[in-house]
Amino acid sequence: MTSDGAEEILHQLADGDGHALAELYDRYASVVKRLALRILRDSSEAEDVVQDVFVQVWSQAARFNPSRGSPQAWLCTIARTRAIDRLRRRVVRREELGDPLLGIGEWPRSEEEIAVRNALDVVSPDQRRALELAYYEGLSHSEIARKLGAPLGTIKTRIRTAMHLLRDRLRSFP
Repeated sequence: MTSDGAEEILHQLADGDGHALAELYDRYASVVKRLALRILRDSSEAEDVVQDVFVQVWSQAARFNPSRGSPQAWLCTIARTRAIDRLRRRVVRREELGDPLLGIGEWPRSEEEIAVRNALDVVSPDQRRALELAYYEGLSHSEIARKLGAPLGTIKTRIRTAMHLLRDRLRSFP
């Protein structure tokens, strides 16, 4: 069991305990919303993702596997997937309407965001663009290669190299 008891809460939830869902929600809804908001940049859609995530968790709590990660990581994986799905639908709607996509240019709001943005200074513009397309727009490596007109292997190398640079740069962040 995890130190915060979240695994036990998931077991209770898998057994149909509605109070367990409320407790899990109280613990993790804000984390899920922050992640969804980071991806979607829309509070209303982020709140919808939170609801979607906890509905899915309610119906699939028995699928949680502690050997694959923590409850928080599981919830964040579900949230990221749901948020990216919404983002893709938004992109398709905008393309259908002929609207240009909005860029990612908000000011950082926390020390962690500042550290990440500073760490991004060590990656090349090509690496950064590939990362943004992968993590903020949810594109696959193949989709990024098509969008940027670059070979698939080049895109994979850019992302892998950038991730190593970021990891090394952020290791010192508390």
